[in-house]
Amino acid sequence: MRLSLKLATLLLAAIACTGQPGAAGAETLVKHAKGETVLPSVPERVFVYDLASLDTLSALGVEVAGVPGGVKPDYLQKYNAPEVAKIGSVFEPDFEKVSAAAPDLIIVGGRSSAKYADLAKIAPTIDLTPDFTNFVGSAKTNIETLGSIFGKDAEARGLIDKLDASIADLKGKAGKAGKGMLLLTTGGKLSTFGPGSRFGILFSEYGVEPVDTGLKVGMHGQPASFEYILDKNPDWIFIIDRDAAIGHQGGGALKLLDNEIVGKTTAWQKGHVVALDPVSWYLIGGGVTSLQREVDQLIAAFDKG
Repeated sequence: MRLSLKLATLLLAAIACTGQPGAAGAETLVKHAKGETVLPSVPERVFVYDLASLDTLSALGVEVAGVPGGVKPDYLQKYNAPEVAKIGSVFEPDFEKVSAAAPDLIIVGGRSSAKYADLAKIAPTIDLTPDFTNFVGSAKTNIETLGSIFGKDAEARGLIDKLDASIADLKGKAGKAGKGMLLLTTGGKLSTFGPGSRFGILFSEYGVEPVDTGLKVGMHGQPASFEYILDKNPDWIFIIDRDAAIGHQGGGALKLLDNEIVGKTTAWQKGHVVALDPVSWYLIGGGVTSLQREVDQLIAAFDKG
């Protein structure tokens, strides 16, 4: 009788633990952009192709064993150390190296999302590509997901609460700042992005009023000219230097706009031209540290302006 009671107690305890993230030996069902993935236990050897996820895992204090090569921001430079495996690029994983290392979890997203199916044949894989129609909301869901997988729920909640408070502060300032225009520069060319586009969170989530509400929604924006900028005459101009983001020679964005035509705009004359952190906006987008940096930079710009 005692043995049966003890056995029943152990079974009940096992049932209670099943599906609880962070519980030793417990299975976790992870919902993500490509469906659902079951993790048999808390992953120990983690490979990450998605830089936004790498950003968040670093903020949560989770160790990562393998990362892609390429440009990384200053706060992720530790992943360039030789003891961290280099597992190809975000576009072209080194499948042989990944297979030989037998990771417990592979994380893709954004640029690496296309390789999900191939990587999922090697090890449990999740796709944390954000939803551009609800970018901040889906990014916060991804932060919560990573916190849940690694038993870092409290840490994830603290980071999200800080971000939410900062965004609320930013919206209050942006709502009084006038109308803005977002430009991306690359190779001496200009494109502009509006609400609902790849960088539309400037307007939809951060509260900047767009100077042009007629832009088509798209990943690559619309071509822009100096004359277009003057015609719309924004109160604020925000610039993303793509060349700097991908490790090419940057710093040319402000020089490109420094001309007689753009010089007539309200934004230029008032000094309301902001060179956004290109790595956060173009390369990482969606990591908790990059989002916080975006918001902090905009708050500082509006405070100064």
